[in-house]
Amino acid sequence: MDREVPFTLVVGGHREDVIDRVTQALKAEGFGVLTRIDIDEAFKEKLGTDFRPYTILGACNPALAHRALSERAEVGLLLPCNVTVDESVDGRATVRIVDPIDMLIQGADEADAGDELRAVAGEARERLARVADALAAEP
Repeated sequence: MDREVPFTLVVGGHREDVIDRVTQALKAEGFGVLTRIDIDEAFKEKLGTDFRPYTILGACNPALAHRALSERAEVGLLLPCNVTVDESVDGRATVRIVDPIDMLIQGADEADAGDELRAVAGEARERLARVADALAAEP
């Protein structure tokens, strides 16, 4: 399993297996999967175009989301935290997990974010890093 810093991993397995593993790793860190978009199926249905197996999962940790939204309503534009599973032809999949701190920097002036919002983003990042570590540690 190759892993780039901070949240990109290449793991063995086909899409459904990898999605199940990602979902369990997220759950262990307090995240639930709120949305699932199978891009390949959407492209086939809407465009009549084939695309490799590619899924976007929208993950949310309710306690962290509550803290963040209580601080700034605009944070809702950055939620949920996206995780993608991109299956390759060799029986492996690339998992990419958004970095909440990067999202905060892109979505707002970090200096204007406030201590609580930066703390929430930092905690979310730590939890998602543990998700990536758990996936990387699997055989």
